[in-house]
Amino acid sequence: MLKQKVAVIGCGGMSNVWIEYLLKRDDVEIVALADIYEEAAQKMADKHNLSCMIFTDIEQAIKQSGAEIVIDVTIPASHYQVCKTALELGCHVLGEKPMAANMAEARSIVEIAEKSGKSFTVMQNRRYNENIRALRDMIAADTIGRVGYIGADFFLGPHFGGFREQMESPLIVDMAIHTFDEARLISGADPVSVYCQEFNTPGSWYEGNAAAICIFEMSDGSVFCYRGSWAAEGAPTSWEASWRITGEHGTAIWDGDNAPYAEVVAPGDQSGKFFKDTVRKDAAVEWQGQHGHDGCLDEMFAALREGRRAETDCHDNLMSIAMVFGALESAKTGQKIDLKAFIANGE
Repeated sequence: MLKQKVAVIGCGGMSNVWIEYLLKRDDVEIVALADIYEEAAQKMADKHNLSCMIFTDIEQAIKQSGAEIVIDVTIPASHYQVCKTALELGCHVLGEKPMAANMAEARSIVEIAEKSGKSFTVMQNRRYNENIRALRDMIAADTIGRVGYIGADFFLGPHFGGFREQMESPLIVDMAIHTFDEARLISGADPVSVYCQEFNTPGSWYEGNAAAICIFEMSDGSVFCYRGSWAAEGAPTSWEASWRITGEHGTAIWDGDNAPYAEVVAPGDQSGKFFKDTVRKDAAVEWQGQHGHDGCLDEMFAALREGRRAETDCHDNLMSIAMVFGALESAKTGQKIDLKAFIANGE
């Protein structure tokens, strides 16, 4: 079997997840590791018993190793330059979220990918879960009718220490991208506008705003409301958030951990009733894919093999990252942001 040559750029802790996955595949070969610190790349090679080439420069890594695919596991501030270099040198890129550090860079990366004829796909691992797929399928099957409201509550109190506790907007920048992207998957709709208020709460151990409420108008006419905090002690939600979706015939519920279900208006004449009778409909949990990173990587490589855009290709992910940067712009200006204009012109 002809193996595709892969260069892994960035050898911090997260690169272990990607390398361990790659080593399970028989259709790829890791030919290079690169990091700004040569010792970090060599340490990673030794850890995984790799005899590949070691570099501190991405251009040299690609040219000298003959890499066809670049794995970008660098810090967000480096994503644009890594992707730009790799795409322009003829490589496909598979990278960690976020796709870029700002809207202008995200827009530019999509344009570069189009010009290069190569693909850039973004890791959105929380899409790959049998329960969220079951919820999406339940909504798509019109179980609750036309959707009017999508609500996601995310309340946790993690004490990370380190850089997150010094960030200006830790919740929205570092975590909300997952929930925003999940909302798009579940609803099948894209964001049209956003109003966001960021704030910090009493007792918060974060220097920046660790809480936010965001209201998105969606392309199907529904409203998506995100309420979240990373400084919420007690009664935690799931990392996948707690979801309530209301439609014209009923409501779908997902607690983020267990299988979703819906309660819909029962058949028969219920005219005159103050509260209508409902019946429960359990979601069909049928998705057989791998969870998390491995599931997303399976899709990335399947798309390359089949010559199509992956589910989280940069063209699609542009809409998810726009929700993040648009929310930050709204919080800063105190205004509702038109996301179509923001995607086209936002910085």
